[in-house]
Amino acid sequence: MAVQLKRTKALGSLSITPLIDVVFLLLIFFLVSSKLDNEEPQLELNLPQVSAAFPASVQPNELIVNIDREGQFFIDGQFCPLEQVQQIITRAHTNNPETQNVVIRADKQVEWENVVAIIDFCRQIGVNNCSATTDDN
Repeated sequence: MAVQLKRTKALGSLSITPLIDVVFLLLIFFLVSSKLDNEEPQLELNLPQVSAAFPASVQPNELIVNIDREGQFFIDGQFCPLEQVQQIITRAHTNNPETQNVVIRADKQVEWENVVAIIDFCRQIGVNNCSATTDDN
């Protein structure tokens, strides 16, 4: 014996269009509000770790200096000797005297002398915001 189902008025008028609209709006919201990771992945660095860290925010006038474990300096993935790094920092500070930030990403096995050389140079020319990043994992 076949079972007969009756279509009711409520089931026939159920529309999922508003649900699809909400899903797409949520998708767009999360895509727009999420920040794509733009740290320089060209170098695989073993960063030192900290117990408490603040989220890194990219600032428009930020210059990132990478130092690998051999003590070589890299800016935008390109090897630069110390003198060229100093010229690049000086040029960036001249273009943005009040808002220039210098971020140093150094391998945890690098000699501290290389990091101090960049920090000292930044202080000499007047870069007020010079910091070293750590791994917050």
